[in-house]
Amino acid sequence: MNKESICPLNYTMNLIGTKWKPLVLFHLLEGNLRSGILQKQIEGISNKMFTQTVRELEKYGLISRKVFPVVPPKVEYKLTERGKSLETILRGLDTWGLEDIQN
Repeated sequence: MNKESICPLNYTMNLIGTKWKPLVLFHLLEGNLRSGILQKQIEGISNKMFTQTVRELEKYGLISRKVFPVVPPKVEYKLTERGKSLETILRGLDTWGLEDIQN
């Protein structure tokens, strides 16, 4: 497919446009988080959806995952530089939501 024929918004929505992806990315804006803590911060996400979501975000190069060789396993997620580049969009969505809730 020719890159010029790709709709930029469609491309972006394919990367971050599910219910859960923006929430995972948003919570990682403040820094690295362990898997369990990150999952608890996202109200309503199931274990299956959490796993699927972080795997997709990792596949797209938006987050990275570090596994520590300890028992029980410790997994930590962080934004990549590509993921950090979404900060303005994510914070804008958060601000819009806050303002809309208050109106």
